[in-house]
Amino acid sequence: MIGAIQRSERSNGDYQSQKQCKKTSFAFYQAVRDLLPVWVLEDMRIMEVLHWEEGGQVSSYSPSEALLYALVHDHQTYAQYLLGRYPKEALAVPSKSFTCCQSSAHHLTMAIRYGRAGILRTILHTLRSFPHHIRLDYINRTGCDGVEGGKSPLHLACELHQADCLVLLLGHGARPTITDSTGNTPLDSLLQLIWESQRDLRHKRLCVESLLLFMPRVTVSVQLRDKMRSEPGVWQELIGPDYCSWISGASPPSLFALSMQSLLMALPAHRFPQALEELSLPDFLKPLPLRKL
Repeated sequence: MIGAIQRSERSNGDYQSQKQCKKTSFAFYQAVRDLLPVWVLEDMRIMEVLHWEEGGQVSSYSPSEALLYALVHDHQTYAQYLLGRYPKEALAVPSKSFTCCQSSAHHLTMAIRYGRAGILRTILHTLRSFPHHIRLDYINRTGCDGVEGGKSPLHLACELHQADCLVLLLGHGARPTITDSTGNTPLDSLLQLIWESQRDLRHKRLCVESLLLFMPRVTVSVQLRDKMRSEPGVWQELIGPDYCSWISGASPPSLFALSMQSLLMALPAHRFPQALEELSLPDFLKPLPLRKL
């Protein structure tokens, strides 16, 4: 009888704690959404706000979890503060109550999913202070096979045809030849999307051009290459005759494309895109994806 009463009291206490966590968590979510000043948000995060973890644990919001909210609501000032004040903690993997996959680069994928190119640029700038191998590992992380199909941030940028995010990732060392759980590269996935639907074709073409600028050696799946060679007219309409010939292997890239590839490969990844801007290339000499940086 006493044990039953204790369990009941503990259950009621857990319910009240969980209810209070939900209340304070929602207040914090609203505060970030309303773009309140950084000092207000940090006072809430450190002193007031709690969230409920699996297993009945109560935790405060980490800089990593706060950065997720800043990404959702495009609170650039708060994101800059978190990344500047807590660079390692802000880019750490969030707790399991925020994500079921502990392997992917959550903040990169969130920035791409919501189209937050400004915050993505800040994240990549923050990564410059990390050791080279850690920076490259983070940018090229792939998600869980079951939930995210083993996709990298590059795959997601192509899937959502976010050319500006794509160029920033490539310029900072993302590998264009990385494969997902099905063995497809970002270019494979993008070409398949173009084949299936011509919607947003202009943005998809920009993504194709962006990838090719950072691929000295273009590789696509055997199935796609055979499809391009058997139906060149259709593909020429979809992606343009030059890119169709280049990707299918019918002809080499133009001298202009080769020179732009050499130029981009010579730029230090840790200073992209500033190093490109310092070259003062006129816009008419820049490929279209590079003009938006």
